[in-house]
Amino acid sequence: MKTHTILIVLGLAGVSFAAWGADAAANWKEHCTKCHGDDGKGNTKMGRKLDIRDISKADVQAKFTDADAMKAMKEGLKDKDGKVSMKPVEGLSEDDMKALVGYVRGLKK
Repeated sequence: MKTHTILIVLGLAGVSFAAWGADAAANWKEHCTKCHGDDGKGNTKMGRKLDIRDISKADVQAKFTDADAMKAMKEGLKDKDGKVSMKPVEGLSEDDMKALVGYVRGLKK
């Protein structure tokens, strides 16, 4: 009986993580792909215009922490001249943003 209960709990946890991953992917597509692209390379019209870094590269990801990524989503980013280069992400909860950070980390090659 104990093994059966553990298997059910693990199965439900797997469903929860799968749903979490799907939500992060949907949020990425809705809020991020216009500039960053599906793969995080920034090879989009807007990404090239803004000179977005390829966040699928390990060395680029090593340059920012999860906290940096959260701050960028919450507050947006400005270039060296003070011009907005990324608007804050609107309409996402703290948990949604944390899931997006995990999604971005999963883009790393």
